[in-house]
Amino acid sequence: QVQLVESGGGLVQPGGSLRLSCVVSGSTVSNNNMGWFRQAPGKEREYLATISWSGRSTWYADSVKGRFTLSRDNAKNTVYLQMDSLKPEDTAVYYCAVATVKALGYVPPSEYDTWGRGTQVTISS
Repeated sequence: QVQLVESGGGLVQPGGSLRLSCVVSGSTVSNNNMGWFRQAPGKEREYLATISWSGRSTWYADSVKGRFTLSRDNAKNTVYLQMDSLKPEDTAVYYCAVATVKALGYVPPSEYDTWGRGTQVTISS
């Protein structure tokens, strides 16, 4: 059974940085796209970014483009989300997920079928 565990969340001031990690166990995901989502209180889940199986292709939502960077280490079955220039509106629970497809560029949210439990990110002074 595939399990995803996110870590690296916390409380940081506006303008600060965090790096989230997502470790996958129970299966290799080196042939799958991986993605990150977030959900703030009272809001719908927001699709943030995806990275291809090789790590060479990424897609970012406009809300995080230029500030967030995805990377992956398939040898460690781990995906990373580097978040810079953080804003209060980035406050949310962040989730990683495994896609059922192997693709370049954008992957529809409906293609993700396995999720972690999330890690809280709070941006506040």
